[in-house]
Amino acid sequence: MNAPIAKPKSTRVDAAAVVRSARTVIATEAAAIRALEPRIDQTFVDACRLILGCKGRVVVTGMGKSGHVGRKIAATLASTGTPAFFVHPGEASHGDLGMILPQDVVLALSNSGETDEILFILPVIKRQGIPLIAITGNPDSSLAGQADVHLDAGISAEACPLGLAPTASTTAALVMGDALAIALLEARGFTSEDFARSHPAGSLGRRLLLHISDVMHTGPGIPMIHPDATITEALMEMTRKHLGMTAVVDSEQRLLGVFTDGDLRRALDDDGVDLRNAHVSDLMTRGPKVIGADKLAIEAAQLMEKYQIHALLVVDHTQRVVGALNIHDLLRARVV
Repeated sequence: MNAPIAKPKSTRVDAAAVVRSARTVIATEAAAIRALEPRIDQTFVDACRLILGCKGRVVVTGMGKSGHVGRKIAATLASTGTPAFFVHPGEASHGDLGMILPQDVVLALSNSGETDEILFILPVIKRQGIPLIAITGNPDSSLAGQADVHLDAGISAEACPLGLAPTASTTAALVMGDALAIALLEARGFTSEDFARSHPAGSLGRRLLLHISDVMHTGPGIPMIHPDATITEALMEMTRKHLGMTAVVDSEQRLLGVFTDGDLRRALDDDGVDLRNAHVSDLMTRGPKVIGADKLAIEAAQLMEKYQIHALLVVDHTQRVVGALNIHDLLRARVV
């Protein structure tokens, strides 16, 4: 027999009650976080020392909502200089324990400290001599008692009015994990460049890892003419290369100047300039802004912004032109 279909409840919303409820949740969880601060003591230092001395990786495990928090903690550790990954405790007892090696450290999360799936695999972990750090809400729990280091993330109350849904407890555990990750980051001297190397596809990675040589036009793609070229020849070169400018170089491809759309507009506004007979050397900008191929692409963006220009020539130490780029190249590379 099919279960009766529940009648939809009223969709009317008591705005004041909704706001009051949300603010209560925030206040409850904020209080749970504040309660963690005095617990950052020698025990926390011991946990950091265990992880810093680890020759392998931090293996994070947790069940249910603690597992979701554990996955995030593992990801944060891994991205901030502490190699880490997550193992589901249920899968661990069906083969995934082989992923945990004697040189690793296990970080186990359980609010009650009595999660069966975690307690079931503890004897195997202990027999291998693998250090165990536990984050629980119960210092008197089985998990806390078997841990080499226990971090207390206990709370006075969940934010859920029923006291059932993990809310403040998961927030407290997550903050404790973040505290570990950042303390370890600083202890290792982890830098923004290190962070970028583990986030090459992110905006910070592109800013800190992408060099001019990665985005510049080279070889036949460089707009380049000699100083005795006519304005028409300069415009044809600019049109072919699509960079809005052309380098003016000597016979050794050393930079003499640059001819841009702006130079052309200024010449058109000057009644004294005979464009039919002028050479590009008569109208070019001498001493243009340039950049080296080994510089970061973000430095090119900063240079363009500072001097309100849209393209740059790339030169070597002898002032020989080796590349060119414009703002569109930086946009395509998502540097700006």
